[in-house]
Amino acid sequence: MLICVPNVLSKSDVADFRRIMDESAWEDGRSTAGAQSAMVKRNEQLPPDSEAARKLGKRVVSALTANPRFISAAVPLQIFPPLFNRYAAADGHHFGIHVDNAVRGDHLTGLRIRTDLSVTLFLSEPDEYDGGELVVEDVYGSHEIKLPAGDLVLYPASSLHMVTPVTRGTRVASFFWLQSMVREAHARSLIFDLDTAIQALVQRLGRDDPETVKLTGIYHNLIRYWAEV
Repeated sequence: MLICVPNVLSKSDVADFRRIMDESAWEDGRSTAGAQSAMVKRNEQLPPDSEAARKLGKRVVSALTANPRFISAAVPLQIFPPLFNRYAAADGHHFGIHVDNAVRGDHLTGLRIRTDLSVTLFLSEPDEYDGGELVVEDVYGSHEIKLPAGDLVLYPASSLHMVTPVTRGTRVASFFWLQSMVREAHARSLIFDLDTAIQALVQRLGRDDPETVKLTGIYHNLIRYWAEV
């Protein structure tokens, strides 16, 4: 399941993020890569322990937990502290094909999660750079994603994926992982489709419509059946 979530951050928020990031020191992105990923990763990132990364990360999480589409798609249990990276054409930055680590730990908070979903939140507009597409492979083929600044994409952390070389400009993004209350991807997809249909019915028939109420009960009972908390 690959799901795009628009307008997680406003354009003014993105501009503020970019101002703070431009004023910050960056480091080699391989510092947070696993052994296999480090061989194909060429980018920079804000040091994860830096004040800027932690403050911006908290703002991202706050925006996520207020976004109904994100909650519906992810059913999040734990969100890893967001990280921030940039790919510059001048430095030939790219990230070759890889799969994310199955478990991630944060030494500052002690948080340790199973990575069910990977998240990329775009912080550069598409016309600011050439290349830099996020390419995610699944059973239906390869999908290229390049979204407006402030939008994000969710995809299974088990997917092979890459960031193509940036050939002009700079691509800036936040990236992180989450553990869902619903571990199985197919179950999450069914829950998301059901919730989307319920919200459409609410718009047409109202929240008190008897069939809408019944479907809402089914939704919560499925969450109750599948949830790991």
